[in-house]
Formats: sequence, structure tokens, C-alpha cells
Amino acid sequence: MTDTGRMEDQLRAVMTLVDDVLGPEVVGAYLHGSAVLGGLRPASDVDVLVVARRSLADGERRALLDGLLGVSGFTGGLRPVELTVVEQSAVRPWRYPPAGDFLYGEWLREEFEAAGPPRPAAMPDLAIVLTMVLAGDHPLAGPPPAHVLDPVPYGDVARAAAAGVPELLAELAEDTRNVLLTLARIWSTLATGEIRAKDAAAAWALDRLPPEHRPVLEHARELYLGSRYADEAWSAELTARVGPHAEHVAGEIAKLSGR
Repeated sequence: MTDTGRMEDQLRAVMTLVDDVLGPEVVGAYLHGSAVLGGLRPASDVDVLVVARRSLADGERRALLDGLLGVSGFTGGLRPVELTVVEQSAVRPWRYPPAGDFLYGEWLREEFEAAGPPRPAAMPDLAIVLTMVLAGDHPLAGPPPAHVLDPVPYGDVARAAAAGVPELLAELAEDTRNVLLTLARIWSTLATGEIRAKDAAAAWALDRLPPEHRPVLEHARELYLGSRYADEAWSAELTARVGPHAEHVAGEIAKLSGR
């Protein structure tokens, strides 16, 4: 089976789960992220936003989590799934910071296995997610996203992007490739107002980096385009350059965001 076929099977499994758990409470479900910004890469997540009529009940949270633990992952042809559920009234009319009702991602698996299903919480990143959903316009269920969601003001997109930098820097050693590419995308977004695919954002940033900071991002981009996380490798020389590179890009982001 092709990678596209496997992803389509996985998406069907995710949507069957959502329908089983929430049924008529789903206003719409939307594919976003790499799948609609330029194509899935070897380590790309399958990103889905679900807009619901109400907040999930405790039993629904448990059922959704249990199902996702089985259909998301890194083995057996699976991709990691990032599933976000928002209550429509929490994001329409739009206000900042937005609140999310449920967020699942593989980086949170161990936490959920130990502590139970995710709870509602403030999610500034929803400003970026909803903007990508509206731009991608890829319904999996329900009407087009513009019929369900309000547009997000650019100022809130920029604020959410810049707010995520400290958390990203804290994860630099554990998630090097993804952090570097996300920093490049934040820089690109603040400078241009456009949310690019990670490889496109890296290409934009490489044209603006001093020569000493380019090799790190060039390697991260090559990994993104051709390698799964299990195959990621960094030489000692590049590893030594990661911190200074990240500090430089964070500085450029701070200049643009006024932080």
C-alpha cells in the first residue's frame, strides 16, 4: 500500500472514532498542517481539527483518548495523529487567547497514559491552527471551515507564534529537528504574514541567515524532507551549532514581535 493509501486509511479510522464518540455533536472536521500546506513528509503528523457543539463529557474524553492511542503512532505504517477538539462557542466569535477542549499528540502519550485524558485549557496556538484550517479549506466532515470559524486577526497569529518560543527552546535538545523548523516558520510568519510549510519556511530563513547559522537549518530541512524521527542523526559539529543558531533565530523573532 502506498503512503497516501495508508494515510487515507488512518484518516478514516480517526473520523470513524470521532463519529462514534461525538456523532451529531460534530459541527465539522478539517485536515490541516503538512497534508494541506505542501504534502506530508516522512515524519509529518496527520493534523485534524474537530469543531464540536459542546464540551466533551468525561466518558467521551476517555473513549477518544483510548481510540487515538490505537490509531496513532510511529510503527506499523502509522503516522502520529494530532487531534484538536474545540467547542465552537469558544472560538466563534473569535477572541484571544482561545480555549481548546481536547488536544492529543504523540508527544503527550506518556502523560495521558499516566494521568488520563486531556482537559480543556487555554491554547494560544489555536490562532495558528485555525488560520491553517481556513487557508487549507479541506473538510473531512461538515461544511467548509469559513462557514464554521471566524478569521483570526494577524496580530493574534503573530502573538501566538511568538508566545510559543520559550517552550520550543526548552525542547531543543529532545526535539531538535522540529524545534528548529518551527522557529524558522515563526520567523517567516512574523516577517511575511504567511504560514508556510516547514520546508518552505526553512528555505525562506536560509536566505536570510548568516553563513555560520545555515548548516544547522539545512540539515534539519534535509531530515524533514527525507527521514523519519528514528533515523535522525546529528554530527558533533552540527550539535555544537544548534544552540547558537536557535538563539539567533529567537532574537530575530523577538525583534519582529517587540519582545
